[in-house]
Amino acid sequence: MENNKVFAMSFSKIYPLLVQKAERKNRTKEEVDEIICWLTGYDKEGIVRQLEKDVDYGTFFAQAPAMNPNCSLIKGVVCGVRVEDIEDPLMQKIRYLDKLVDELARGKAMGKILRG
Repeated sequence: MENNKVFAMSFSKIYPLLVQKAERKNRTKEEVDEIICWLTGYDKEGIVRQLEKDVDYGTFFAQAPAMNPNCSLIKGVVCGVRVEDIEDPLMQKIRYLDKLVDELARGKAMGKILRG
C-alpha cells in the first residue's frame, strides 16, 4: 500500500482495529490508550478529540503533542520491514505504534513495551 493511502486512512477506523487486536489476546483498550499516550504525548481526552474530529492517520501523528524521545528505542519488524530502517518519518511513527500494539498482543509487559 502506498504511504499516501496509509496517511489518508481515518484514525477513527484504525483505532478500533488496534483495540480489537489487543482484546483478542486478553489485553485492554486502556493499555492501547496508554501506549498511544506514551508514544504521541496525547492524553486520553486528546485521543477522544481526534477520534471525534475523524482526522486521518497523517494528521493524528502530525498534531501529536510530543513524540516520546524513547521511541527511537523501538526496534523490530512490522509488515516485513524493520521499523528502525523506515526512512519516511511519518510512516516510521505509524509503524512504531503498530509494533507497540503487536508487543502488547504478544503478552509483553507494559514496562518493557514503554521502554521503561
